Amino acid sequence: MRLDKLLANSGYGTRTEVKEMLRQGRVCLRGEVIRDPGFSISEEQAPDLTLDGQNIRAGQYLYFCLNKPDGYLTAMTDDRLPCVGDLLPSNLKTKKISPVGRLDFHTTGVLLLTNDGELSHRLTSPKWHREKAYLVTYSGDELTEKEKVLFASGMTLHEKDHAPEKLKPAELQILPDHTCRLILTEGKTHQVKRMIASTGRSVETLHRERIGTLTLKDGQQPGEMYALSDEEIRLLKEDS
Repeated sequence: MRLDKLLANSGYGTRTEVKEMLRQGRVCLRGEVIRDPGFSISEEQAPDLTLDGQNIRAGQYLYFCLNKPDGYLTAMTDDRLPCVGDLLPSNLKTKKISPVGRLDFHTTGVLLLTNDGELSHRLTSPKWHREKAYLVTYSGDELTEKEKVLFASGMTLHEKDHAPEKLKPAELQILPDHTCRLILTEGKTHQVKRMIASTGRSVETLHRERIGTLTLKDGQQPGEMYALSDEEIRLLKEDS
């Protein structure tokens, strides 16, 4: 395959952007600078490619961690409201990337984006029990040990017009100033808000800090995303 096509298909930019990277001498094969966009690269050579000294992940599957901002739908397109698909650079909009799972319109934080359909299916399966940690600010009385014990026991939600719903045990960490951290191993619809509401309190802000070991990078701003490392991808696939 042509080198510029391989790099563009792997999410490193448009063909024009990739050609500029090559012209600048930023791409090397086994330490040798490659400037020719038409250079023919084999599957065996691909693992030895580097960009700015870092190994290039050349392949059909792409994995990104987005810091989802407030006020965005977890969707790739929408005619009415901003959505996370609007945040993708132009070179990724044709790669069939989509979010794994869902964060509410006003919920912020870690959101995995990928075009690996098999992994996405596994990660959203009810059989997947990887921890998800949420930082919550809430209104109402301060949470107490009573709620910690209740959540840890695997509480049952009793809601109007709904059948009782048994939840898996969850860890509640009580923090100062009407803030808490809630660690779940399942992802029922609006689960954090429903759990907090069941105690007579209301969620004010909700931020997902991590999925398993996947977290935001230091300084990663809302709307920014980064490509996952091989190790981060391996850990996501473990036990999924």
